[in-house]
Amino acid sequence: MLRTITDMVTVALVVTDGMLHFELAVASEVFGPAPAAVTGPWYDLAVCGSGAVRVGRFRLEPDHGLDRLRHADTVIVPAWGDVDEEPPADLVGAVRAAHEAGARVASLCTGAFVLAAAGLLDGKRATTHWAHTDVLAARYPRVAVDPDVLYVDNGTVLTSAGKAAALDLCLHLVRLDHGSSIANAVARRLVVPPHRAGGQAQFVAVPVPARDDHPLAALFPWVIERLEHPLTVADLARQARMSSRNLGRHFRAATGTTPLQWMLTQRIRRAQELLETTDDSVEAIATATGMGTATTLRRHFHRTVGVPPDTYRRTFRDTKGPEPAYA
Repeated sequence: MLRTITDMVTVALVVTDGMLHFELAVASEVFGPAPAAVTGPWYDLAVCGSGAVRVGRFRLEPDHGLDRLRHADTVIVPAWGDVDEEPPADLVGAVRAAHEAGARVASLCTGAFVLAAAGLLDGKRATTHWAHTDVLAARYPRVAVDPDVLYVDNGTVLTSAGKAAALDLCLHLVRLDHGSSIANAVARRLVVPPHRAGGQAQFVAVPVPARDDHPLAALFPWVIERLEHPLTVADLARQARMSSRNLGRHFRAATGTTPLQWMLTQRIRRAQELLETTDDSVEAIATATGMGTATTLRRHFHRTVGVPPDTYRRTFRDTKGPEPAYA
């Protein structure tokens, strides 16, 4: 029988050789010391592993063995360092057994590969660091990998995207267990927003071919320098001196998308840069990026990035002075 959310007291933090220390530290900080606002029970954090491990540059001695996972209410699996290697069988088995015993299981970043190996993501939507979503999807085709979100909550199985998204998921768990006011208190202590809007698309760099001898190598900078103009596929094909059909084939091979979609992504990226670095209005940015109107920019920006331009600017804009820290 599954435990209820209000019973999620014992948090087992899994450690094994090859895990990354950032996500491990994030979980330890969130579920370790209780904030001053907590007057009732807090989490009992148990660091679990099969023996002394190397986490990044550090040597860590777990407090408990992997068998403790079976008795935990929540199991946290931090980032797995080498996604090309299969996670240890004893770790995979312990995580699977914990979930079968009723534990809520959450992965941080590439910890999703451990959950997938355990079969916990079969038939479920999941995410991981954007650089590894294609690998996760190819290796575990029964998993519905979503590369555009910060975290996915399937109830008793949760996954987060890379690095800072681990903190988003941990705060989400606190919010589920203790309410928004306590989650906000933890966020204030860590001096981070209690909830970030949007998804991984805010942070993904747009790929372009690195080889100088690529058939489109000269076309990409040509387009980027002219984003304010209403370029068409025919314009790009003429500049590249190839047919539109051949252009589309080369674009798909190089970027995984179509010429029009690639140009739209470049326009969105330019809009992000202008929102971050200038005081230009949304209308002016729409003109500078070839979007035409502020309405068009807002529609495509919100659909692609996950938040409106104004929200993005408030989140990423460099200010004239340091923002006041949370009290």
